[in-house]
Amino acid sequence: MVTPADIQDYIAQGLPCEHLAVDGDGAHFEAIIVSSVFEGLSRIQRQQAVYKALGGRMESGEIHALSMRTLTPEEWRQQNG
Repeated sequence: MVTPADIQDYIAQGLPCEHLAVDGDGAHFEAIIVSSVFEGLSRIQRQQAVYKALGGRMESGEIHALSMRTLTPEEWRQQNG
């Protein structure tokens, strides 16, 4: 079974992150991903970058459901003071 730590590792290996947190119960996961890679990208493009970092694990069903907040470092600072 995939764990939140596994997903965090997969994302971190494929995407440079300033902040990364993943939580979940083994079937459904939530991630907060802060990366400068997201600068100038739409929400969909940001999610596509995360899917690419996951290397097909969503399509294969290894990861069943992942909701994510994708933020630039500036957006993260604005939300978290």
